[in-house]
Amino acid sequence: MRVVVNLTRCEGYAQCAFLAPEVFQLRGDEALMYDPQPDDAQRERVLRAAAACPVQAILVDRIEDREATADARSASVAAARAGSVPAGGSFGRAAPNRASESASGLRDAAIEAMRRTGRIAIVGASLAGLAAAATLRREGFTGSLTLIGDEPHRPYDRPPLSKQVLDGWVPADHSGLPRTDDLDARWLLGVPATGLDLFAKQVRLADGGTVDYDRLLIATGTRARPWFHPDEAALDGVFLLRTRDDAAGLQQRLADRPGRVLVIGGGFTGSEVASICRDRDLAVTVVERGPAPLVGALGGVIGAVAADLQRAHGVDLRCGVTVAALEGDAAGRLRRAHLSDGSTIDADVAVVALGAIRNTEWLHGSGLAVGDWGVGCDAGCRAFDAAGVVADDVFVAGDVARFPHPLYDYEFLALEHWGNAVAQAEVAAHNMVSAPADRWPHLAVPVFWSAQFGTNIKSVGVPTYADQIVIAQGSIAERRFVAAYGCQGRITAAVGFNQAKWLDAYQRLIEVAAPFPPDFRHVDQAVDGQPVSLELPDRKIRDLHATVVVTGHDPSERRAELVYHHR
Repeated sequence: MRVVVNLTRCEGYAQCAFLAPEVFQLRGDEALMYDPQPDDAQRERVLRAAAACPVQAILVDRIEDREATADARSASVAAARAGSVPAGGSFGRAAPNRASESASGLRDAAIEAMRRTGRIAIVGASLAGLAAAATLRREGFTGSLTLIGDEPHRPYDRPPLSKQVLDGWVPADHSGLPRTDDLDARWLLGVPATGLDLFAKQVRLADGGTVDYDRLLIATGTRARPWFHPDEAALDGVFLLRTRDDAAGLQQRLADRPGRVLVIGGGFTGSEVASICRDRDLAVTVVERGPAPLVGALGGVIGAVAADLQRAHGVDLRCGVTVAALEGDAAGRLRRAHLSDGSTIDADVAVVALGAIRNTEWLHGSGLAVGDWGVGCDAGCRAFDAAGVVADDVFVAGDVARFPHPLYDYEFLALEHWGNAVAQAEVAAHNMVSAPADRWPHLAVPVFWSAQFGTNIKSVGVPTYADQIVIAQGSIAERRFVAAYGCQGRITAAVGFNQAKWLDAYQRLIEVAAPFPPDFRHVDQAVDGQPVSLELPDRKIRDLHATVVVTGHDPSERRAELVYHHR
């Protein structure tokens, strides 16, 4: 039995924790944890909990969120009816004529043949890849399906790794996702993709093999950013947290009760690790180069709240400094860290939580628009080549995708969120086996969550797009509030601390470009509801990793090429 809770939808009503307490647990007021692979003896209770969930967030033996898929379909149809951006992505349609009807018939026949006997390869055997594969089968695709993954494991759910797995409640191997056995797919696991030939329609593998395709989905996601000094990274006690094996190793070390855990980086992963350490009554120090934890994602106002939350739970929080070096003993075991301010911290375990690197290196030289930013694609998930022209047979989804979002002035976004991976994969899979006029745009409003220190932090929209913030409801002092984010007089995001029930309403405000600040006269208004600066840290210019070179003179000869600079 496999259970997945769509925590982007969960609002903390807690019926599940009452009906199946051995499977679902509430930490604090709203932070839900669960066992993704409970004993079959719990099946009846879990099914009751799933049926009772007011927002239908509990998925049993499936990962497809059919309501979300229906929402995507409705959004596409609505756009088409509005006449601005039809479902197929074209601006307007020509009047019917015999030539166009004949061409349409040929396209329909080709799509039908693709559905029956086509070859689809998915590079990336994780959440997005699995969601796409399940959607393809549900859409009626009966051709060959190959999933390629660099890890030896079948797809598993990553959010539990930094929560219930590190907590010791759930074994790491209980994080597997459902529906891996009934897809009629060929699994190539532990064999990374190393190259792509767009003209031959072929994926090259690390073992020298190749996989031919008619349609390709790139869903290679991200990996944890390693510690910058290889010798220090190799010290016994230095950990990353991205994979199932990472989580299993770190959980075992925490179970051995180290004297102090050092967390390098105060983002969401680092903060969740620190939270688990305090839950296990372990001494923990968080070193964050910014002025507060979470400041890069949520701004200074919310960062200050997160800092107070950590210190209130006993975290030794050091902000405005960095770790300059890690020191080991003669046996190669971590012993201490040297900080940029000259101080030292004795620690037996260090968790490097410095963000993620998108897995695009295998695509260098392929002709696609790829780089540190991800793989460029349109709102229909079709990949761009280096010249910015879309490909009809290569699609992108999940953490590695960089796509334009109409709600944010068509700014290109790359979202490392669970909900985006599933929603975008479903759109990509549908479009891979659909005629142009029947394709969907990926228009979902970004949603993410984090459970830390007994608090459920949930966000809708893109907080970093805003320039102002206002506490619209609740109280910062009680750490129970909703903060609304605005840009140029309209609401663009909202973040709730233990207020998940309100976030759906804010999502609708974002979708209709409602005025900022919001005017809620008849609800739990904040005492001080005046907008202030968001206080985002300065975005440092990264080292140039690639240059676009354009050659040719005549328009028919003009070509663009990415030249990568190895660092």
